Amino acid sequence: MKTLTVFCGSSKGNNSLYIKEAEKLGEAAAKNNVEIIYGGSSSGLMGAVADGAIGQGGKVTGIIPEELKPKEIAHQHVTNLITVNSMHERKALMYEKGEAFVAMPGGIGTLEEIMEVLTWGAIGHHHKRCALLNVCNYYAPLHALLEHMVTEGFLSQSIKDKIIIEDNTKKLLKRLDM
Repeated sequence: MKTLTVFCGSSKGNNSLYIKEAEKLGEAAAKNNVEIIYGGSSSGLMGAVADGAIGQGGKVTGIIPEELKPKEIAHQHVTNLITVNSMHERKALMYEKGEAFVAMPGGIGTLEEIMEVLTWGAIGHHHKRCALLNVCNYYAPLHALLEHMVTEGFLSQSIKDKIIIEDNTKKLLKRLDM
């Protein structure tokens, strides 16, 4: 794998472990010569992932809509900062450039991004690996919902089983073949 798209919050969240794990993910990617593709912010978990990779000499591509540059504070030290016109363009480039996808804790934007790539995978639009880094059990409610969808007949077990869910960064990256 050469590139990993990471979806995560532009906020820090309420638990310092979120930032630490984001940094670890960026560092591990850099050590494995995997470029991080992400939303381009210098703040929150986004900034921590980028800083972790940059600190290890890794490559990082940030993709940010022009309108969000001031709000999300565009990262000025990434290898490549791509400014786009819309969120649709941002997501399309993030999806195109990533060979696999990981969602860390984040808000509704993060949830929307990972659910879209999961949906695309389910309908055969791509065959890339999709994962949730379940820091501090953040994604436990989503995991329960996915199980409920299977139980209720709205999601096949085989599609659900393709979603990698790990609490530990090292284990997650191993499952992504990094």
